[in-house]
Amino acid sequence: TASGRADDPRRHLRPCYRLPMQRSRIRIGVGQVSSIDPETTAWARQLGVTTFQMNTPQIPGDDGVWHEADLRRLRDAVEAEGLVLEALENVPVAFYDKVMLGKPGWEDQLERYCTTIRNMGRAGIGILGHHFMPTFVWRTDLDAPGRGGAGVTAFDADLVHLGNKVVYPQAPPTERATLDEMRRNYGRFLDATLPVAEAAGVRLALHPDDPPVPSIGGVARLFTSPADLAWAMERSGGSPAWGMDLCLGTVSEMEGGPEAVRQAIDLLGPSGRIFYVHLRQVKGTVPRFEECFIGEGSYDAAAVIRQLIAVGFDGFLLDDHVPHMTGDSPYGHRARAHAIGYMQGLLAAIEGEDR
Repeated sequence: TASGRADDPRRHLRPCYRLPMQRSRIRIGVGQVSSIDPETTAWARQLGVTTFQMNTPQIPGDDGVWHEADLRRLRDAVEAEGLVLEALENVPVAFYDKVMLGKPGWEDQLERYCTTIRNMGRAGIGILGHHFMPTFVWRTDLDAPGRGGAGVTAFDADLVHLGNKVVYPQAPPTERATLDEMRRNYGRFLDATLPVAEAAGVRLALHPDDPPVPSIGGVARLFTSPADLAWAMERSGGSPAWGMDLCLGTVSEMEGGPEAVRQAIDLLGPSGRIFYVHLRQVKGTVPRFEECFIGEGSYDAAAVIRQLIAVGFDGFLLDDHVPHMTGDSPYGHRARAHAIGYMQGLLAAIEGEDR
């Protein structure tokens, strides 16, 4: 069926249950942090987590570049808290908005982006996550009712004309871009950045388009199906510096739901193209879906972890988006602790099955 389920939503993932398992090198991290604060770092240590990922960290970059000294200070600050800064996800959109749309000035922005990659390598930070969404992540509701009254985000393609409920520091572009134009622009991005990343020892992790719809605001979306991810992998030319931030929430929003998740892991995993994973879940697929707690969504999270182990994934899992629970902080410490604990329990149980 279009949703990817016939009589059982987990039927596509069941073969992974029977594969022999060895103890994986998968680890669980804390993500979506933009600045260092003692409360969050202590909370991470209390959860038994040492892997740390930061999203658009609050460091200087007025000239469109993250500088080596600032990146080193950031890494040192994280390490001083007993954590390991394994990845940064997303430079500010203003660093490469012209690159994404092919606007005048894209060459200068792209050279500055390459300078940031070099500086990350010198600072000892090995992964830079990126997206190619000029119209950003899009939601039509930020407080839909979830389990027990928790607030969750939702998307309805029929309501896109009412605007994006997700707040960003700059407005979506007014330009239009076709699929061919966006593919040209991403190809230029890869041609410029991948040789630099290889030389710097930095890996570039692509996030798929969220939501995975054909276009928003007149701008085509590039990465909305497993076939699109296959195109990107081929376009990377075999560079070891290209891979995915495999957002399972986004992939399960694609047509097919659980089947799209299975296909993406089978496509990317065996060649080591999954650098890290956003393990979040949604109910439904485009054109309508809503986020939810882990364990409620369309794919079987345990089966997915088994499949990741089977294809040799050795990166880290992140909590990513979470529902807003009663009395929670703006960052979502309660909901994130639930998600991280859920992943820790699944991973420990799965790793212990064949002992």
